[in-house]
Amino acid sequence: MPELPEVETVVRELRAAGLVGRRIVRAQVLWAKTIAAPAAARFAREIRGREIQRIARRGKFIMAELAGDCTLLVHLRMSGHLDIAPAETRPRRHDRVVWTLDDGRRLRFEDTRKFGRVWLVRDPAQVLGELGPEPLGISPAAFAAGLAARARQLKPLLLDQTFLAGIGNIYADEALWAARLHPRRRSDALSSAQAAELLRAIQAVLRKGIRNLGTTFGTGRTHFVLPRGERGRNQEELNAYGQTGAPCPRCGTPIRRILIGQRSTHLCPACQRAPRPAAIRHRLGDSARSTPGSKLREIHSS
Repeated sequence: MPELPEVETVVRELRAAGLVGRRIVRAQVLWAKTIAAPAAARFAREIRGREIQRIARRGKFIMAELAGDCTLLVHLRMSGHLDIAPAETRPRRHDRVVWTLDDGRRLRFEDTRKFGRVWLVRDPAQVLGELGPEPLGISPAAFAAGLAARARQLKPLLLDQTFLAGIGNIYADEALWAARLHPRRRSDALSSAQAAELLRAIQAVLRKGIRNLGTTFGTGRTHFVLPRGERGRNQEELNAYGQTGAPCPRCGTPIRRILIGQRSTHLCPACQRAPRPAAIRHRLGDSARSTPGSKLREIHSS
């Protein structure tokens, strides 16, 4: 699933393609379930004629602010892609929504696995209200306070979109490796120095991912690609994620893959020392506990 760097890269490409200021003259909904709200027919009717005034990102969501106080939200999920096609381009097999712009170009949402979702809302908080702060904007003090207020393992906490918005499996593993912290460490057991180092690591790996235009594994249509069809480059610089058996870039110990909450997790067993059993005995059930934000975590964690 595309994470913060991939979504930010898409947003920047859409801006660079000149979508801001363009008017949507038509929307074709080719798979009705892609439209989360409102109903597909109403969506197509209400978006017609609206000018795109701003394109931004919130967590893993693409946001297009439209004239008339409406916001278009897109979540790519597992296999969603946005691209821009010339005028008169015919829909492809896996196109789910196609917007025709006033210059004739088509903005196309392709989604092989059909997990992606699109919303047209008056108030974005209806969809985004439970998201936590942006990891590139949160202060060290607020981040440390958030860690201390929870008694959870670090890896599941970083994937929790109500804690921080935009981090998924790839960048959580990379940040924990960079901070030399085991993914099963308790968040409330970190020192102030460790909390500060973890935030620095999170921000560094996210910024590197953005500079590298995101992470792309494989060459199929279900893998992340930019709107102009280019693959990300960040997979060439990963230190932990997906590196099972490769030597740790710091110490040479083979990277290990373990499961935490049914999620693949990659770490260096020498650099990221496991917590003592007594330190993890009193877990609060990251994978089983139900909280008001649990649905958001389940849907958007990656």
